[in-house]
Amino acid sequence: MKVHQLEPKLKALRLGGMLESLEIRLEQAQRGELGYLTFLEMLLEDEITRRAQKALSRRLVRAHFEEVKTLADFDFSYNPKIPAATIRDLATCRFVERKESVLICGPAGTGKSHVAQALGYAACQRGYDVLYTKTPRLFADLGGGHADGTWESRLRRYLQPDLLIIDDFGLRELGVQQAEDLYELICGRYQRASTIVVSNRAPQDWYPLFPNPVLAEGALDRLVNSSHHVLMLGKSYRPMRRPDRLSQLAGNTALAEMSPPPSVPSQNATPHLPGQHTQDQLDQGVVTMVQMG
Repeated sequence: MKVHQLEPKLKALRLGGMLESLEIRLEQAQRGELGYLTFLEMLLEDEITRRAQKALSRRLVRAHFEEVKTLADFDFSYNPKIPAATIRDLATCRFVERKESVLICGPAGTGKSHVAQALGYAACQRGYDVLYTKTPRLFADLGGGHADGTWESRLRRYLQPDLLIIDDFGLRELGVQQAEDLYELICGRYQRASTIVVSNRAPQDWYPLFPNPVLAEGALDRLVNSSHHVLMLGKSYRPMRRPDRLSQLAGNTALAEMSPPPSVPSQNATPHLPGQHTQDQLDQGVVTMVQMG
């Protein structure tokens, strides 16, 4: 039997991973590198790997990240005050397994969104369903549901993921309908799924954003008092990413590479004494004689 005769059967069984690596594994087996069981095991591992990669790709698409971020890309040394150990522990996603939440707070530009999306990416890698959204987009979506009668189905979209990431929370005060929607969302996910909330404001400053203090207490008591708190302080990363700053840094690097090494004076050169001008300076008119008195 030829390899091409197996292709329709593998495709019918949707064993694309085996199909992609079959010829390579056959060559290894023919060279005596693989026994029968090892040959079969390697083909199965190839199929499992391909399916895992495709599943991860689908989860990343459904997550709607602004861009894929990882903790490996994050410069913890830039701001030593950032709790690196806590963040790396959260990246194990045990908090998702335990259905706990995370509040990431701090000034603008300290990398809160990067860390939140990196934690979301880590959760996707571990097989969890994740959804990332910004607060204005969340309220606009739910508000549209009130207008066209699809509010419940839209709300379910935010209740279902294992991890929901709400970015840019607390930029402005909440309207009455927004506060009620947020209350329903927090109550619906409480102890059922994990939520990450990212904000420039400290949690204690969220309460005045609600028009109804009773609603604020009911929602935030569930969220604030049952979450991991990550405070990110320090300098903003954004000035380092300005186009003019990047161009300047690139230019400085290029100049440094082009600059000749400093000249070493010859051992036979006449020493230059303080207050004494060189002949080159005199010839070029660098020294101006000033008559005194």
